[in-house]
Amino acid sequence: MIKFKLNARHIQTTIEDHQVAKLAAFAIALHMIEAVIPSPLPGVKPGIANIITLFVLYQYGFATAAWVSILRVFASNLLLGQFLSPTFALSLGGASLSLGILWLAMRLPKHYFGPVSLSILAAFGHIAGQLIIVRLWLIPHAGISYLIPIFATAALIFGLINGLITIRLLGVKSTSD
Repeated sequence: MIKFKLNARHIQTTIEDHQVAKLAAFAIALHMIEAVIPSPLPGVKPGIANIITLFVLYQYGFATAAWVSILRVFASNLLLGQFLSPTFALSLGGASLSLGILWLAMRLPKHYFGPVSLSILAAFGHIAGQLIIVRLWLIPHAGISYLIPIFATAALIFGLINGLITIRLLGVKSTSD
């Protein structure tokens, strides 16, 4: 256990706290890198920081994965100067629905849901959360529904790729995916 002195109070942290902080920092760094990579379609990004969220989900559990994901959203948007902007709302909405879907999926039989299927579900949740915010707040027009096939295809492709990368990071063989 490591102790820090802050304003005459002691904060006790564990090795696991430090590991989670490092993983959150890594997710933030990946998000920052992804933010500067040009996208062929506006709003379509591979979501490489979500690989870290899935990794943490398997290594530390849902609560820690949720912390890493939410910390990534807040810190990345602060660093990019987008805090409390529509971009922040889209990111938070996507992460929230994605985490909600992961929470539900983790309660279902594990032999049906491995890293790849969870990654795909999370990607669909993220896109759905963003499209809901766009439809309800930014562009309240039914024409938004025409974007669903494009974003769903991107979610499927990137969810699959990110899930396969997660399997490699975890060093597990998945028979259910």
